[in-house]
Amino acid sequence: MLSPVMQTLLAASKTRGWVLEPDAKQILREAGLDVPEFRYATTAAEATRFGAEIGYPLVAKVVSPAVLHKSEVHGVAVGITDDAALQTAYARFSQIDGFTGVHLERMARGLELIVGAKVDAQFGPVILMGLGGTSVEIYQDVAIRMAPLSPPDVNSMVASLKGRRLLEGYRGAEPVNMEQLNRMLMTFSKLVMELAPLIESIDLNPVLCSPDACVIADARIILCR
Repeated sequence: MLSPVMQTLLAASKTRGWVLEPDAKQILREAGLDVPEFRYATTAAEATRFGAEIGYPLVAKVVSPAVLHKSEVHGVAVGITDDAALQTAYARFSQIDGFTGVHLERMARGLELIVGAKVDAQFGPVILMGLGGTSVEIYQDVAIRMAPLSPPDVNSMVASLKGRRLLEGYRGAEPVNMEQLNRMLMTFSKLVMELAPLIESIDLNPVLCSPDACVIADARIILCR
């Protein structure tokens, strides 16, 4: 069952048709999914204060109801290491159409995966998982299953990936935490089933999986029209 916080955030996003990233991250956190520590700054002074609270290095992203795809307007700055760089990013983002503030979050590291969901008109909710980041468009190495997922579904999704050896630890790299990856996919599946009447799709890309955790670094929730 969706929590009151989730219901409030989704209702506030309905007229826009999609959920701003600070709200999307809050929804995911409410559901029990791991997201980086984050703050939403609406002034330059807040950005500096929140940067100190989170700790450098951090990521800054523009927040605007007019910007669904932040990379298309150069609305993402990564590897910010001090107050001066943060203020430069804030000033640049403030010139972007519809600017309301900056989403700040602690940088996470790990293997980039994509996790997503779509509510298909014929089959209902389906879930996708695969290698993420920019490589997803090149290699298209993904697995798709109908929701809700079961533990065997998760195992078979991982096993079907051409690049699964990257998850297992390739050429000396440490393997990702498969227990955390399984937990994330099962928790995400449950959330998708609860959100299914309200959404068209959810895109989590990248999900950064390391030997310690699987953290959702970017999230996009598209609501039903």
